[in-house]
Amino acid sequence: MSSDDEVVLDMLPFIRVYKSGRLERFLGTAVVPAGLDPATGVASKDVLIDPATNLTARLYLPGSPPYRALPVLVYYHGGGFVIETAFSPTYHNYLNSLVAAAGVVVVSVDYRRAPEHPLPAAYDDSWAALRWVLSQPAEEPWLAPGRADLGRLFLAGDSAGANIVHNMAVRAASEGLGGGDAIEGLLLVHPFFWGVEPVGSESKDPKERMKVEGIWKFVFPGTNGVDDPLLNPMAEGAPSLAALPCRRMVVAVAEKDMLRERGRAYYEAVKGSGWQGEARLLEAEGSDAEHVFHLLNPKSNISSSMLRTVAAFLNSE
Repeated sequence: MSSDDEVVLDMLPFIRVYKSGRLERFLGTAVVPAGLDPATGVASKDVLIDPATNLTARLYLPGSPPYRALPVLVYYHGGGFVIETAFSPTYHNYLNSLVAAAGVVVVSVDYRRAPEHPLPAAYDDSWAALRWVLSQPAEEPWLAPGRADLGRLFLAGDSAGANIVHNMAVRAASEGLGGGDAIEGLLLVHPFFWGVEPVGSESKDPKERMKVEGIWKFVFPGTNGVDDPLLNPMAEGAPSLAALPCRRMVVAVAEKDMLRERGRAYYEAVKGSGWQGEARLLEAEGSDAEHVFHLLNPKSNISSSMLRTVAAFLNSE
């Protein structure tokens, strides 16, 4: 068997790694172009943020002329830090629907993925993109004053993207955003958090737990394990949740998602930390309430309900 055919790591259904270094991704490889979406009237375009790292983002703008400057949502896609992009049909279609429903300007970040770019590359890109958004009022017309209200800045993401949302908020608390900028709210959907010790009714099966641990070590070889504060915000020595620099937060969990107990534990930890904001736990129940159900089955009743809830969150005062 040649080195090009010898498999050294199988992370099905996501990725396969060969001894030669060749990679095969099995999900999240399709891309769609930016442009006008005829179904929603939402326009999108791609922008290059950093030529050195090829950091890019897809911007979305509602079709109807706004009567006021619109909230700005910085979105971080999921995919275990390994698959999916900001340009995949899954995220493109979802964000078209969200922008149409909520009337917000969205910046969907295409951060670098592992294993070609192990963590913390995705975190660094995500931070650079956030800083870029806040620096753009005079440069990017879709983020210009009168069209976009950076005083109502939200961070959102699902799965690994929700993990990024938390860590961007932690970094903002530590380093500041500059210029008096602040984050209005966080939306963490089915967040990818974990830890050595099970929480709640989380699986205690060593094989099940090793799957998550294996993913984390694969995407972040330099980690000190699954109690790394980047993955376990409740770990000993993790940055204070009381310092999260936002006024509001929604944490969404799903009944059939193996990560649901971590999401609940995170919500409870934030509530019990002394944080002064307003937090809400959004729980989806039923046989179809699986991990990222709103992306897998966007027309379902629970997906439609979640879209309405998110739109209301982004527009409430």
